[in-house]
Amino acid sequence: MSQIGYLELIRTNAAFRRLWSASVISMLGEWFNTIALFLIIYDSTESEFLLGLLFTMRMVCFALFQPFGGLLADRINRKNIMIWTNILQVFLALSFLVAQDAEHIGWIYLLTGLMMILHGMYVTAERASLPNIVPKEHLATANALDAASWSTALCVGAMLGGIVVEYYGTDTAFIIDAVTFAVSAILLRRLVIPQTIDEDMKGPLFSTTISNIKKGWSRIVSEKRLLRIVFAKSSWNIAGGGLAGVFLVVAGSDLDGFGMALGFGIFFFARGIGTGIGPILARKYLVNQDRWPVLVGLLVSVSGFFYFLVGWTLDQSLYLTVVLVILAHAASGANWVLSTILTQHWVEDEVRGRVFSMDMLMMSIAFSVSSATAGYLLDIDFYTLREGFLIFSSLMIMSGLFFTLWRPDVVKA
Repeated sequence: MSQIGYLELIRTNAAFRRLWSASVISMLGEWFNTIALFLIIYDSTESEFLLGLLFTMRMVCFALFQPFGGLLADRINRKNIMIWTNILQVFLALSFLVAQDAEHIGWIYLLTGLMMILHGMYVTAERASLPNIVPKEHLATANALDAASWSTALCVGAMLGGIVVEYYGTDTAFIIDAVTFAVSAILLRRLVIPQTIDEDMKGPLFSTTISNIKKGWSRIVSEKRLLRIVFAKSSWNIAGGGLAGVFLVVAGSDLDGFGMALGFGIFFFARGIGTGIGPILARKYLVNQDRWPVLVGLLVSVSGFFYFLVGWTLDQSLYLTVVLVILAHAASGANWVLSTILTQHWVEDEVRGRVFSMDMLMMSIAFSVSSATAGYLLDIDFYTLREGFLIFSSLMIMSGLFFTLWRPDVVKA
């Protein structure tokens, strides 16, 4: 399979360059917003449960509207979806300026939920668009760059967001977030995305919604190898919601010598580095696609193993913890890019948006349940932070091993 370099893809493919730039810029601002919300909620309530509930609200809203977002991505112009979701998020980001303390928790959750609905629609349209503007033989590079860029935005956004929130306040972070959404929308205006519309998509929107959502799910279950990949990809989130969404944040809030916002930024910076290098290493070294279905499950266990070491060595060395978080998310990043490419290869264009929406629905539900459960149990002192890391990482290791060994797509002689 012919591959193309990252810089060459950006330089020679104008459509991909524009889509990639718009996504990176909006993601960068989103992490300013996230760090600011972490600080507001945890500093004003000191509740791990409410912190976990923030992630639950984010992922539930992201998940519940995924089928509808996938339907829209297969029905109408995907570029228009991405532009309008960015524009609406400009106003929602600015609305956070009136929410600054525990009295506005409900307002914070409402705005967060609305932004995640729009974000989910954007992501579904973007993922479904990628094979339309990038040749099949370049998809591995495009997906690796997309994942690496997400993680770079996480690194830079979380670290800079921590610094900005620590020294300039949350208002500045929300304004920066709004500006990045506006710039992203402007960049997308001249983007052209070829798209095939399924004949089944014609007709009144709401009367065809249920049948077309069923079609997306039916496409997944109709092919055993696709069904396994979708479930294996989601298995990381069964424990990952608690590990990355709650325990890392709580650990970052209590770092000696650092303010709370900067502590959040340090661990999310590490998470971003790992998520970035994972897809790059996968593209370079995991070139045998026949092995990818097994690796998708195995990499979940590898990620869980490094998170287990995080719990085991917690409070011993900040540098060691940062390195282990990087390694854990390098494995999860590789898992994500391999499973995404396989899904893009196996699924037809006219139903791809609905398949990806169901894929993200399952991941979001798993992440939501995990983060809410982890936050609640930590809040009632069911376990210590260290014990939480060890329990949830063990669950991740076991779920990864299950999907490594479970191969319904392989016919035994």
